[in-house]
Parts: sequence; C-alpha cells; structure tokens
Amino acid sequence: MTGGTPPVWLVTMAWTALAVAVVSAAVIVIDVRRYRQQMPVMAWVWPVTALYTGPLGIWAYLRFGRPHSQRWSEERGMAEPPPKPRWATTSVGVSHCGAGCTLGDIIAGTTIFLLGITLLGKALWAELVGDYLLAVALGLVFQYFAIAPARGLGLRDGLVAAAKADILSLTAFEVGLFAWMVFQALVLFPEPDPVRPDSPVYWFGMQVGMCLGFVTAYPVNAWLISRGVKEAM
Repeated sequence: MTGGTPPVWLVTMAWTALAVAVVSAAVIVIDVRRYRQQMPVMAWVWPVTALYTGPLGIWAYLRFGRPHSQRWSEERGMAEPPPKPRWATTSVGVSHCGAGCTLGDIIAGTTIFLLGITLLGKALWAELVGDYLLAVALGLVFQYFAIAPARGLGLRDGLVAAAKADILSLTAFEVGLFAWMVFQALVLFPEPDPVRPDSPVYWFGMQVGMCLGFVTAYPVNAWLISRGVKEAM
C-alpha cells in the first residue's frame, strides 16, 4: 500500500474511525457538563483525547474522569473520589499533554495546508515545525491551569512550573506522532500523490500517530510524576 491514491476500503475505514471518534468526544462533552471535573482543564482534555482514542477514551473517562467530579462523589456519599492505580494516573497525565499536541496538530496542519506553506520544498517539514510550536503553546496553557491552581502559583511561577512539567512530556509525545507522520508522508503515500489534510485518510493516520505518541510519552510522564515535577491527575 505504498504510493498512489488510498484504496476505497481505507477511505471507508478512515471515515468510520473519524465518525466514531467525533461521536465519542461529543458523548464526553455532554457528560462532563453534568459531572464537572475538579480540575477544570480536564473538561477539555477528556473529549480531545477521545478524538484519537474513540470508545477507549469514553471508557477511560467513565472509569477515571467522571469519578473525579464533586457530583459523582456526592451521589455516592463519598468525601473524596476513589484513588487511581499508578498506571491510570500516568495515563491521565499523558492524555493531558496529548491534548495540546492533538489540538496543535489539527490547527497547524489545517492552517499550513490552507495557506500552502512549505519548508525546504515540502509541506511535511512545515507541519512538523508548526505542530510542535503550537503544541508547546497549548501544552503550557493546559499545564498551567493544572499546576498553578493546585500549587497556588502566580503567572510567572506557574508558567515556569508548567514548562518543566510539559516540555519534555509533549516532546516525547511528538516523537511517536512525528515518526508516524514522516512514515505516512514518505513511505505509505509519497509524492506525487501524498495524503493531505483534505483527505480522511490523513486524519485517520493522525489518530494512529497520536496513539503512538501516547506510548512514547508514557515512560517520560511516569518519571516526571514520580519526581514530583508533574502534577498527578
């Protein structure tokens, strides 16, 4: 399946995966309005995570996200939400940095395509640079609103703490994502018929890449959380 136009079966699979992911994200958006998260930024993180994990994202939210709402605890007469196993705490941390990377990829990839921007003659290199820079910006915002309120930090100290917690984490996430983007652009669908952001196959590929990014970011997040650099979520 190298080069040329994507086969019909792959286009159909891509549309199906994207539709399931959008519905999964919508389900979480609706539910999180009722079960408001103790850490407000997670109300964004959970549905964004479902954009590349689909039904698995719903399961993770229902298992580890909804229980961390005051309403859920009150309905069960509990003073605090149930504790999460270490692997779940790490996974939620990965999803947090992954949300910034995902939004960065969607915004930067679409913008670069629409504006026809290239770097060294290829849109791919411009996408990688744009994705990373925007992921850093969004990741810092997401991380700031996770760390600053919890630690009572001001803007400057909060941004410094966010950078320490998120730069390495999101970079590790991008390693897996970018490796897949390069493989997809140069091996699976090379020029003269590359898969671009106006194709569902491109975004299906991004879902695959983001899942790989989750894997490459997991050990880094485990280390950051164990060192107290990143807030356990």
